[in-house]
Amino acid sequence: MIAWSRRRSLIAGVVLILLVNVIALAGVAFNRSGDPSSILQLSERELRLPYGRWNSKENNGVMLNLVWRVHGGNEEQEAHYGYGPYGGGADWLDKAKLVALGFDLSQDQSDRRLKHWRTKELLLVLELDGAAYRQSLARAQKKADEEEKLNLANPGNKEFEGRAKLAKKAAEHEKRDNSRLFVVDAGFDAQTLRAQYPDKAHYLIVRGQIRPQLVRRDKQDILTGYISALSISQINVPVEFQQVLKQAARTSNAASFTATVAFGNRLEPWIVAFTG
Repeated sequence: MIAWSRRRSLIAGVVLILLVNVIALAGVAFNRSGDPSSILQLSERELRLPYGRWNSKENNGVMLNLVWRVHGGNEEQEAHYGYGPYGGGADWLDKAKLVALGFDLSQDQSDRRLKHWRTKELLLVLELDGAAYRQSLARAQKKADEEEKLNLANPGNKEFEGRAKLAKKAAEHEKRDNSRLFVVDAGFDAQTLRAQYPDKAHYLIVRGQIRPQLVRRDKQDILTGYISALSISQINVPVEFQQVLKQAARTSNAASFTATVAFGNRLEPWIVAFTG
């Protein structure tokens, strides 16, 4: 009886594993069926290479992180220091937009704990190399020009010299290195958002998390939205493309590559082409 019970448990375990795999494969097949919802050309600026050295004996489980950004409300600070590579407060996520997205903002704003302002998963629109990125470039260059003028007007002043160098470096990073992928909108319905942003090569629709927040600006509490994460932020590198990625990582500290990334019916990504 004990042996029979063990055998049944083993069989049940195997069947469960097979069932999970079948469901997973069916989900992948459905996601990749038909035309992609978006298909973007992303580079090392938008896809972060894994840290550490490659292990030549291992060729599975290589993931790239999707690097995305948002415009916040502090133009001066962003132009000087750049934008964080993941998340932040969005200047277009004002109170009216949050209400339209279904957030109950009736709570007294003086309560800074905001206990019942919970995060919601919504659809986010990400723009690649578009107006948001050009705005970021312009801000960084404007800051660099302003700091250089102050530096020239104050010769020999180490403070102004340092500020000018920092602003110039920030502008160069914005031009060459920083991600060009910005969250620019949010909503409930993918078809509605796609109608507003029909270019599938430059506008990506994915799921992500938004929550309200209070920020202090000009000695006042401002209610705005914070985009905290994408629901899927990593992209698996198939085995057939890993050697190209390894070679790119070996030849340069700042490896250059281009990945064609498709997003399917479930708004989940996969790499369809990869060049180094």
